[in-house]
Amino acid sequence: MYPWLDRSGRLSWLKLGVFIGILLPGLWAAYIWAFAPPPAPGALGSSAMPVTAALHLIGLWSVRFLLITLSVTPLRRIGAWPRAVTLRRMLGVAAFAYVLLHFCLYIVQQNYRLLFVASEVALRIYLTIGFVALIGLTALAVTSTDSAMRRLGGKRWQRLHYLVYPLAVLGLAHFFMQSKVNVGEPVLMSGLFLWLMLYRLAFRWNGERALGVWQLVTLTLATTLLTLLGEAAWYQFATGIGGERILAATFDFRHVRPAWWVLLVTAAFIPLKLAADRIWSQRKTSPKRAPLAA
Repeated sequence: MYPWLDRSGRLSWLKLGVFIGILLPGLWAAYIWAFAPPPAPGALGSSAMPVTAALHLIGLWSVRFLLITLSVTPLRRIGAWPRAVTLRRMLGVAAFAYVLLHFCLYIVQQNYRLLFVASEVALRIYLTIGFVALIGLTALAVTSTDSAMRRLGGKRWQRLHYLVYPLAVLGLAHFFMQSKVNVGEPVLMSGLFLWLMLYRLAFRWNGERALGVWQLVTLTLATTLLTLLGEAAWYQFATGIGGERILAATFDFRHVRPAWWVLLVTAAFIPLKLAADRIWSQRKTSPKRAPLAA
């Protein structure tokens, strides 16, 4: 009933810690909105700045929680940590809740003009994409319960929840389109999503066996390169700024490119794999204790 309890009804410190972490971005957005400095007299549109800042922060964390949810599977497999799967439902519902809050804040930003909001959603493609993602995530959240799984049946439920992948693509497209010129954060999120998808493909291609260290290294390097090229292509074709300038700035670490952050984050799975293999090998080779004599 409560997200911080395990299936036996006892307090899970792991789930409680994750639940508190889920709340923190929302509390920070509420703080920004409540305690933002008053607008300067006569400043055009400044009264909307606090809610706009909260809107963008909640939107950013919507995407982050969606990717964190998708990272549960590789974390469980690579880190040999089966308990990670107990966090997936909570994280998925959190992603939905933040997307819903993001949409509600947009309504507030538009001064509760619901007809105007509806017309904007219908006419502006990036808002249409975001709204479709919200509808899809609503369906996944509503059917995330054990009772819904029993009613739908395991296979139908699983097929329905595969929709999380195209919904994540829609969310990233919305993120890109509303970011306009500065797409650093959307590129970073897209690079991480690309790694998550390539990992799943590699796992199936590997016969659903655990990926080795060198396979993870190859996956990380390929994702980093594709992220860098993707960012350059975006600036070349979508903004006209010039992708060659992005490529030229690759090793100018005064402004770290998103691809390097993708490299740093995804490379963290490599030492995790090494540590997990070492721990499990020690457990397998450790002698079993002889039973005590009666």
